[in-house]
Amino acid sequence: MNEKKKFLLRLDEDLYTSLEKWAADDLRSVNAQIEFLLTDAARKAGRMKSQGEKALSPKRKDSGR
Repeated sequence: MNEKKKFLLRLDEDLYTSLEKWAADDLRSVNAQIEFLLTDAARKAGRMKSQGEKALSPKRKDSGR
C-alpha cells in the first residue's frame, strides 16, 4: 500500500466550515472529503487516470531492441 503524503494545508474558515458540513453529509472526514474532491478534479482534468484505466491500460510495446 502506498504511504500517504502529509502536508499542512491552510484554509479560510468559511471554506473549512463548508467542507466540514459537506463531509458530514457524505459520511466522510474533512480530510477524506478534500482528498475525494481533489482526486475527482484531477481525473476530470485529465491529470490522473481513473482506477479502472490503471488496470486496463495497454502495456508499452518493446522498441524491438
